[in-house]
Amino acid sequence: MRLQDQLDGRRILITGVTGFVGEALLQRMLTELPGTHPVVLVRPKAGQPGRDRIAALLGKPTFQAAVDRAGGLDALLDTVGVIEGDLRNLPDLPKDLDVVVHCAGDVSFDPPIHEAFTTNVVGTHSLLQRVLEASTDKPVHYVHVSTAYVGGRRRGAVPERSVAHDVDWRTERDAGLRLAQQIEDDSRRGGVLRKLSGEAEAEHGRAGPITAAQDAERRRREWVKKHQQQAGGERARSLGWTDVYTFTKAMGERVVEELTSGASVDAPGAPAIPVSIVRPSIIESALVWPHPGWIEGFKMAEPIILAYGRGELPDLPAAPDSIVDIVPVDHVVNALLAVCATDPEPGKPEYFHVSSGARNPLTFRRLYELVREYFEKHPFDLGERGAVPLATWSFPGSHQAERLLSQGETVHRLADRALGLLPRSDRAREFSRDLDRTRRRLEFLRRYLDLYRSYTQVELQFVDDRTLALHRALDPADLELFGFDTAVVDWTHYIRDVHCPSVTEPMRKYDVIRRKRQAQGEPGRRRIDGDAGVEGARVLAVFDMDGTLLSSNVIETYLWLRLPELDGAGRAREIGRLLRRMPSYVGAERRDRGGFLRAVYRRYAGADLHELDSLVDEVIAPHVLERVSGAALRRVREHQAAGHHTVLLTGAIRPLTRPLAPLFDHIVAAELAVDERGRATGYLASPPLVGESRAAWLVRYAEVNGFDLSRSFGYADSHSDLPLLRAVGRPTAVSPDVPLFRAARAARWPVETWRTPSATSRGRVPDVQHDTTGVGLP
Repeated sequence: MRLQDQLDGRRILITGVTGFVGEALLQRMLTELPGTHPVVLVRPKAGQPGRDRIAALLGKPTFQAAVDRAGGLDALLDTVGVIEGDLRNLPDLPKDLDVVVHCAGDVSFDPPIHEAFTTNVVGTHSLLQRVLEASTDKPVHYVHVSTAYVGGRRRGAVPERSVAHDVDWRTERDAGLRLAQQIEDDSRRGGVLRKLSGEAEAEHGRAGPITAAQDAERRRREWVKKHQQQAGGERARSLGWTDVYTFTKAMGERVVEELTSGASVDAPGAPAIPVSIVRPSIIESALVWPHPGWIEGFKMAEPIILAYGRGELPDLPAAPDSIVDIVPVDHVVNALLAVCATDPEPGKPEYFHVSSGARNPLTFRRLYELVREYFEKHPFDLGERGAVPLATWSFPGSHQAERLLSQGETVHRLADRALGLLPRSDRAREFSRDLDRTRRRLEFLRRYLDLYRSYTQVELQFVDDRTLALHRALDPADLELFGFDTAVVDWTHYIRDVHCPSVTEPMRKYDVIRRKRQAQGEPGRRRIDGDAGVEGARVLAVFDMDGTLLSSNVIETYLWLRLPELDGAGRAREIGRLLRRMPSYVGAERRDRGGFLRAVYRRYAGADLHELDSLVDEVIAPHVLERVSGAALRRVREHQAAGHHTVLLTGAIRPLTRPLAPLFDHIVAAELAVDERGRATGYLASPPLVGESRAAWLVRYAEVNGFDLSRSFGYADSHSDLPLLRAVGRPTAVSPDVPLFRAARAARWPVETWRTPSATSRGRVPDVQHDTTGVGLP
């Protein structure tokens, strides 16, 4: 009998329909088996009911044939029953179900331990209880999608039957959930918090305490996730499984076996029901249906293939003759449909391996050769540097790979520390970019060495006798459309000509976009003109001064004002005193920029503020203006021309901003406190605006004056200005220090270099006759 006749009229519930296998299963049913009545369990998302999610799913190109056959998307949607809910909070299931196919599950290898148990064990338990309730009138055939690796770190032939182990799933479930909560509690204890807060303070302290606190909380959440992931992996390996994924899938199978037996303590009085457990191996892209190479998301092999093609995977610590057991997704779907048409004896689960290694083995060496052949003909392009060079794998042992990786991680840590000692420059930023690229590569290698170590060294053969018998039982007319004998897969054709082109296509499209962005200097400078619908008077353009508009710092600007009135010996003494204080200044600047500014401005004690203004107007102004970057001047004038409100926000003392006053509508600077004679006291009239206080001032200024910060611009050079740049919708990092450079790249902000005219000498001081200033600096 044809499969469509066997399944005609059957009402089949599918979980996990928005996942890879679930979507493929629904597509095949709607396209090739229109006589079936699919029902889907889908979790609503915020602002998107479950029916809308299914409508979006059916709107994908892969469902077009089914849409056309049904006479439109709405008509097709009406043929699909939609049940809103998730596995932890299930509504009652319809009483007229014939089959339930449980495709939902956490398929990542290293989820936090509680997430793996919640989805793969608790969720399975909840679903089965609802299935048993729906089986009171007639038994529902429950089809459970597991994994061929559920047997753990075994060797040799793995039969199609229940896995032999004595691990109690209830004990492990409860312990896993408790352990996850314990890790969460541990993250809030003093020792962990002090460590994480210290790291955040060291990196973000100059930006302000709230910025550091936010980063400390981010680090805490990452600490929790990391340790919850490690806890799952360690527990799984201690019991003989490769990872928490296969461990919890094994526990899920035990739940199925127990609850459907008719003698479960969790379902007293419930009848035994027919059960099939389907165990695919490594599911990859489609061989034929819905079209060759169809795949959704990254599976197990894709990151390795892409990393090799991009020159980021120098080797693989696998045994070259070990089998990598891959199965195309359409073979898995066809097998599931055939299983749905069977009638197992209630209470006696049947097991099916959908795998390839037993009768059509693909070794790691052959996989490598085919992937290499593909990239030799179709390399990734590095632009001007040409094609990506391909590594030649020697398949080192796991211990050698671990040693080389550890050495690389050590070298990177030392280089990153050295980077923190380099002065700000284009070379330092480029070094930072290279180090970040190396860090990402090392993190990738570490992740996949740890995750795939067991899979690359297993010596398993998944026996698929029952699955092959089911395939051979198909009507001959169904073999082409619904066959799932993996022995027919030509690995050369599939890997080289189908799978690799499919998984690399999105990356190639991204590379085209990336090269266009690079050609345009992407992330490019923010548009200033042509903002449709933006009223220019409501937009701010906020500029930092030292290091952004002009190449200077508060020590230099102090010397500009101090040295002109001194003779040669006096200048030498003053510079010597500053040099002796420099270590304390540097330390203060790294700890707290506000404290650093206060320390420097103490040196202005006794200065006549009126005379400072005169000195700047008559002598210092040309020196300030020649230090201003031409690019900076052009940018300020562009904002003026666009009608934007320009603001200079600086920690420099106000007299030094006087030459720049014509460029700005508003200037915020450090105000020196003066006594009754008009002389500086050595203190500031108000706390300096640094770090988060700049952002707070800006938010308040915009609120009071009606400016739209989401459309406003900000320009700064220092990591301490990170809160300021985050406060505006259009930030730009200008000749940034390394921490801000990294933050800007992570946020995809434009990074620009505004160079000071080359004729400017950083060592030259404004020249003035010794006895004409009367400033009176001590």
